[in-house]
Amino acid sequence: MKKSAEKKPTPTKKTASAAKTTAPVKKTAATKKTAAATKKTASATKKTTPAKKTTPAKQAAPAERTPLAKRTAPAKKPPAAPKKATAAVKGVAPAKTVTAKPVREESRTALVRRARRIDRELAEVYPYAHPELDFENPFQLVVATVLSAQTTDLRVNQTTPALFAKYPTPEDLAAAVPEEVEEILRPTGFFRAKTKSVIGLSKALAEDFGGEVPGRLEDLVKLPGVGRKTAFVVLGNAFGRPGITVDTHFQRLVRRWQWTAETDPDKIEAAVGALFPKSDWTDLSHHVIWHGRRICHARKPACGACPIAPLCPAYGEGETDPEKAKKLLKYEKGGLPGQRLKPPRAYLDAGGKPAPPLGAG
Repeated sequence: MKKSAEKKPTPTKKTASAAKTTAPVKKTAATKKTAAATKKTASATKKTTPAKKTTPAKQAAPAERTPLAKRTAPAKKPPAAPKKATAAVKGVAPAKTVTAKPVREESRTALVRRARRIDRELAEVYPYAHPELDFENPFQLVVATVLSAQTTDLRVNQTTPALFAKYPTPEDLAAAVPEEVEEILRPTGFFRAKTKSVIGLSKALAEDFGGEVPGRLEDLVKLPGVGRKTAFVVLGNAFGRPGITVDTHFQRLVRRWQWTAETDPDKIEAAVGALFPKSDWTDLSHHVIWHGRRICHARKPACGACPIAPLCPAYGEGETDPEKAKKLLKYEKGGLPGQRLKPPRAYLDAGGKPAPPLGAG
């Protein structure tokens, strides 16, 4: 009994040792499985991780660029200026709003330089530019300028020889019979109103200025039918005192060139005068008016034959084809007659022709 009892613990020890031996084996297998699973997970994680990193990176880049592009695009456009310009001209005619918006932004200095360069270019094209009204003295010039309203200088020049032959002085015209003057002035249009003006200004000259045309702006504008435009024509061309003549041609061109967006003649005169030295004003007026009559016409400008096209913001409003544009020119070098019956020698030397007298041709 004792022997058998003593022999029983031996297998127990073997079992325990076997259990001990088996346990690590089971643990190793489990560990291997776990390790294998971990490696698979790790490899899967490694495969997934770069994909996750790459995908957001690719998506993030455009996402970051898009807002930058959206923010940068408005920065290139200056929205503030048009808004201010539009707000400033509310209640004004639409034409002002359109012209107030420049084709390109231009500083004051750049505008002055461009304006003066245009004048220099025109001075080379029209070195013989002159007032296109025939006159021999200040009295004839002031009367002719008053008569030039609502008609051409050519028509005035064809009419005034008969008028001045019959009434050579302010005293003579002041004492004239209105009906006789009307008959002479009929070809100029609005002849009754013009007769009243020229007789009235002649009386004022005879009574207030001793029969002499005054050489001051403040005196000239007091004469019947004489405004600032007429006064500056007389001052600049009869007395050699600088002045800007703002006629229809001058208004049209300075607005096309964006020298000013004003429409009132007095404001145009002030705005353009500020761009040039005072000594240039009279010749500037001749250059602009001559260019308006010969090339930069109201309805169809000859853009393709214009010498200042590179400086003009309105290029393209007229005919741009050079050959077609040449046909629109009214130009001395083409042998076309001018406005004056007695033009200056420089004009004739440049190829210009005197205008025909009234009734000729």
